[in-house]
Amino acid sequence: MNESDTVHLDLRVSYRQAYLIDCTDDAEGPEDIPDDHPTHPVGIIRVEGGNAFLITGLHTGTVDFTVTVAGRDPGADVEGFEDVVEISIESESGEFQLHEWGGTGHDLPALPAGPGWYRLRYHARGMDEAVDGVDLSGGPVDHYLLHIWPAEESLPQVVKHGSASAAYWRRPD
Repeated sequence: MNESDTVHLDLRVSYRQAYLIDCTDDAEGPEDIPDDHPTHPVGIIRVEGGNAFLITGLHTGTVDFTVTVAGRDPGADVEGFEDVVEISIESESGEFQLHEWGGTGHDLPALPAGPGWYRLRYHARGMDEAVDGVDLSGGPVDHYLLHIWPAEESLPQVVKHGSASAAYWRRPD
């Protein structure tokens, strides 16, 4: 693998949902939204059982989505995005797919360290603008960047907070 590999997608979402699924033999997306971390909530990304649940601003339609898989921390883009959060995930297979709601999967580059612990950094821009009835004729209004790199397990963290949508998802239930 190069220092980093990037995949850009026009990702179809429904119910504000997309999924990062570990490519094990029994891989399935989450049936329900997993609980947020009880003491370090990040809201818009949740991890359970080697899979991640990704929340978007747009309820139904196409969002702009980029995934970068890197051999080391690629650094957060705090200037280009309103919200940036991080969480750890363990991959059993050493490979992930990005799934749309309803099952369509998109292959991602192999993880550089194979099976083990990785850090996910989820960037979001335009979540507040992606309201019901928004005009999408000019293209997606919300944009997402997901970084994946090998890292020891650590607590989730909010790197940058800017949107009301992300704040809503971080609230206690």
